[in-house]
Amino acid sequence: MSSSGNQSCLKGAEDIVSFLRKNQLREAYCNNLWDGARKTLATLWDGHGAIWHGYEIHGMEKIPDKGAALIVYYHGAIPIDYYYFLANVIIQKGRPCHSVADHLLFKIPGFKLLLEVFSVIHGPQEECVRALRNGHLLGISPGGVREALFSDETYPLLWGKRRGFAQVAIDSQVPIIPMFTQNVREGFRSLGTLRFFRWLYERFRLPIAPVYGGFPVKFRTFLGDPIPFDPNLNAAELAEKVQQGVQSLIDQHQQIPGNILRALLERFHSKHKDH
Repeated sequence: MSSSGNQSCLKGAEDIVSFLRKNQLREAYCNNLWDGARKTLATLWDGHGAIWHGYEIHGMEKIPDKGAALIVYYHGAIPIDYYYFLANVIIQKGRPCHSVADHLLFKIPGFKLLLEVFSVIHGPQEECVRALRNGHLLGISPGGVREALFSDETYPLLWGKRRGFAQVAIDSQVPIIPMFTQNVREGFRSLGTLRFFRWLYERFRLPIAPVYGGFPVKFRTFLGDPIPFDPNLNAAELAEKVQQGVQSLIDQHQQIPGNILRALLERFHSKHKDH
């Protein structure tokens, strides 16, 4: 086929996708206002990820079309990759993914309603269990704010002895899906590793540390194999197994230490490479 023929086919495919997206949004608004708003923002986020980060997601087939699952992910300085993931779940799976966020977000004026619309909860275990027992997807980062502030380009997991997420999965009897995004620390970096900001957090629990970046580096999100519910595992054992799953994704897909220039150049790679 000629190059002009290839271009015509490509344009035709783009027109079809655009048409389907518009119809999906129109239908969503007709059925439910909030659902329409959610799908509109998902489309905008997906476009932003594609343009600014060449965003890719690998293993979306591991996310169930129906039924509950707990997604456990590494927390970047700013988890913009997680927003892209949520957008893709809405667009590709036609369902939202509930999320656990730090309680500080709920104290931001005008933010609470937005968080409720997008099914964000502040993380009591009983609320997480309720969401999963109702058949929803739920995303959580055990490292949370600490990992966001104090992890760095060597990508250490800062989970400590956190096991609550594992107990939630056990109580709900759901699988856990590990997740990691390549180069997320090269997109945004935190100065939280400086002694003053670390002291400020440990002493007053103030998550204050300068973040810089917004670099248009290549983002690739990888979903690992689901870890099925096993009644023979306790919370500590399951937490360790999940941490190994996330660490395995880091070891397989992330060059250590991360490098901003290299991550920028990866925008020109047509296929992902395991490292």
